[in-house]
Amino acid sequence: MRKQVKSPAYVLGVGLTRFIKPRGKVDYTELGFEAGIKALLDAQINYDDVEQGIACYCYGDSTCGQRVFYQFGMTQIPVYNVNNNCSTGSTGLHIARNMVSHGVADCVMVVGFEKMFPGSLQSFFKDRTNPTGTTGEMLRATRGVTNAPVAAQMFGNAGREYMEKYGASSTDFAEIARVNHLHSAKNPYSQFRDVYTLEQILSSQMIHDPLTKLQCCPTSDGGASAIVVSEAFLKARPHLRSQAIHIAGQHLATDNVSLFDRSSINLIGFGMTQHAARTALAEAGVDPSKVKVCELHDCFSANEMVTLDALGLCEPGKAHEMVRAGDITYGGRCVVNPSGGLISKGHPLGASGVAQCAELVWQLRGWANNRLVEGANVALQHNLGLGGAAVVTVYKRADGKTNEVVQDQEVKTKTWVGYNPAVEARGFTKEQVDMVRSKSSRSEWALGDTEKKVEARF
Repeated sequence: MRKQVKSPAYVLGVGLTRFIKPRGKVDYTELGFEAGIKALLDAQINYDDVEQGIACYCYGDSTCGQRVFYQFGMTQIPVYNVNNNCSTGSTGLHIARNMVSHGVADCVMVVGFEKMFPGSLQSFFKDRTNPTGTTGEMLRATRGVTNAPVAAQMFGNAGREYMEKYGASSTDFAEIARVNHLHSAKNPYSQFRDVYTLEQILSSQMIHDPLTKLQCCPTSDGGASAIVVSEAFLKARPHLRSQAIHIAGQHLATDNVSLFDRSSINLIGFGMTQHAARTALAEAGVDPSKVKVCELHDCFSANEMVTLDALGLCEPGKAHEMVRAGDITYGGRCVVNPSGGLISKGHPLGASGVAQCAELVWQLRGWANNRLVEGANVALQHNLGLGGAAVVTVYKRADGKTNEVVQDQEVKTKTWVGYNPAVEARGFTKEQVDMVRSKSSRSEWALGDTEKKVEARF
């Protein structure tokens, strides 16, 4: 039986780096530091207030998290290193929420970061069983394998099955990518901000039918951070309630037996996404038809199609009709991936789930004034990792209000960042860093030249 959440948890601060091509120019220490400092500034707290730390990454040695967190301070708090494939960032948020809701801590800091390799994802441990090996065997046994990247084959095959069962077309998948690329043009943190026509997307390099290159997310370097706090912590800072976002519902699910029922759609985790969504939405008391803004895991356009269905944002088997009606963008029923999504914003694995959270926090605050989904009082997040883990989160404003546009000048008065971080990807000053790093236990040796490197990029 699912244990009831004991007390509310809120996202009080968020911070984000630009997502960039993985070229080895920026280290994970810098990505984590930049995102973390921004989140602390946004929450208007000092690192001494943080009682637990959660580091989210997939590629890196053990205790990379401590290496990042020690830059903020060496206060001897527990630091947990989390790896849950592409859902790593949201898994970290899930842990933080559980800690706060069950009284383990009043303030938890989550930092997701990833320094990746160019090209498609790959496994590094060739001397042991691959954790997704049974999934790969089912891929081979059902639709066979090609020379395309394995992930593209799996999600592309799910797209083919959706076409066969429900009548979707290759143009529908391309339209999803067109919309996400269009949305990313207004997100200053996006790796790609180019806008494409439907024809350009359809005519780009075929990766695995129906997926062309512009329908596939890139690998990326990037960082994101969130501060999760308790009701007691927020009550002590009543002036921050209007910017606090309530985690009203959340569930982390793993696969059920349908994973191996020979369905390509189920092979990419449809079952766990559906279960996580139903559980989180029920906890929050939200009907999916009332959701106006959603960040979902569009690693490929085919996964967005399938996920619209799994989340209950459309009638079963009708996701392509939702796409054709324009109901995944502004002016439609639900704006999906206003950030540009993984396809265009980028996908640094450990940071992606936390970055989704940041976008929805800015949406509900009203700070994302150049891309705001107006009239939203609830937001939905979906983050997926094959292997498997699906995290679905429902957010509401802590003050219970509906979002309204907040202009940049007003935002500046509400945050220590000094500008509107939802619409400007800027840095910070040495004075700002000094304001939020630990006052009681900081180490310049642990920080090294990271601060100088980060500040130099801005």
